[in-house]
This record gives sequence, C-alpha cells and structure tokens, in this order.
Amino acid sequence: MAFVLGIDVGSGFSKAVVLEGGVIRSFALMPSGGDYREAGRMISQETLRKTDLTMDDIVYTVATGYGGNMVDLADQTATDISCNAMGVNHLFPSVRTVIDVGAQYSRAIRLDDAGRIANFIMNEKCAGGSGKFLQVAARILHINVSDIGELSQNALKPVEFTTGCAVFAESEAVSRISEGASPADILAGIHNAMASKIVTLVTRVGLAPDCAVTGGGAKDMGLVRAIETELGKKVFVPDEPQITAALGAALIASQQL
Repeated sequence: MAFVLGIDVGSGFSKAVVLEGGVIRSFALMPSGGDYREAGRMISQETLRKTDLTMDDIVYTVATGYGGNMVDLADQTATDISCNAMGVNHLFPSVRTVIDVGAQYSRAIRLDDAGRIANFIMNEKCAGGSGKFLQVAARILHINVSDIGELSQNALKPVEFTTGCAVFAESEAVSRISEGASPADILAGIHNAMASKIVTLVTRVGLAPDCAVTGGGAKDMGLVRAIETELGKKVFVPDEPQITAALGAALIASQQL
C-alpha cells in the first residue's frame, strides 16, 4: 500500500496524519508557533518518525489550515472546512452536523448524505465561542486549559455571564471572583455561555442529526456536555478531535493515487 500525508497547520496547533490504504498509521500534534512553514516541516517529521518513514516514502501530500499555503512540501492545498468535513465523515458516516471549536473561531458545518458540505457558518469575528474564551478563563484562574473540563464538573451554581464576548467576560469573571464565586462555577458559566453562542451557529446552519464536535474545544468535557445540554442531544467526539482536518487532507491525498 502507498503512504499519503495530510498536514493541518492551524493558528494554534499543527497536526499531521499518515494514511495507508485509508487506515491511520500515525499522527502528531504540536504548537504551530510563528513560522508556519517550519511548523509544517516539524509536524511532518514527527508523524513520519513514529512509523520509521521518510518523505521519500510518501506518495502524495495535502496541506490545509490557517498556514497551509506556507507548507512547501505539500503537493496541493485544500480548505480546512472541506478537510474537516471529509475527516469527520470518514470517522462517523452518520454525522450531518459538525461543530468545530478551534483556537480562534468556531464554526458549524452541515453535511449532505454523501458527506459533502451543504452549508457552513463561522464566528471568526468574535472569540466568545472559541478556544480563546477558554484560554482567557485559564489565565484568570491560574490553571491549565487541559484542567478546565474536569474542574467545571464540580460546579454547584454556574455563574451566568451577561455577555457572550470574551473581552468583556474577562472583566466580568474577575468581578465574580472578587464576589466569592468558585472557579468551578465560573468555568461552568463560561461553558454555558460558549455553548449558547455555538448552538446559535448550529441553528443558523440548520441542525441535522447526527452531530459531532471537533477541534481543541472538544477535549473539554465540560464544554461538550454544555453543548449537548443546549442542543438537547448527545454528540460524537473523535478519539483525537484535533486531527480531523489533517485526516481529511490525507484522505484527499489518497484520492490522487
């Protein structure tokens, strides 16, 4: 079987996937940093290292993401929305609505019965429904972003935020801390505010079951549960929700063989 490579250079993290015959052989994630060209090279090397392969073993490479056009070792580029849709469809063929919670923006994507994009919408002009909101919360509370989901599960009285804006919510969170609100209650409130904003996108794009959540935000169990509560239904979450676009890019690469 031939090996193909998919590379997703995002604004926050870079990811890569090696496929052989439609099966994932390896994947890797790492912070993108400021040099997207170098990020593409480094994430590729790390993914190949896990399978003892080199670029000489790769038949075709597709790059995507915010810095995808900077990846000089790619044979072609593709949009991250189309790649994410293809990756999710490969993992969950029944999914028709994808919620992607990235570092800088969130988006809702509706797929048709063939797994193609039927509609999509994103909130890139506001960080209120994106991972940026979680980063702000982590900084205020002096905790790691990775600990937010578990800590939020201890909430007894989630804080109600009067704003859905990450900028104004920062000052509001500080005020709530001074009033004695617990970190868990603040985080649960942030999750609820994010979920409300995200589900507004889903409503606008047209919710169709089944639904999946991808991106770094999908690693936050508190946010996923808040989205499920707001939607009134369970959602699918990939084992590694940050690599779906890289997977889709690799699947596009495999179509070129």
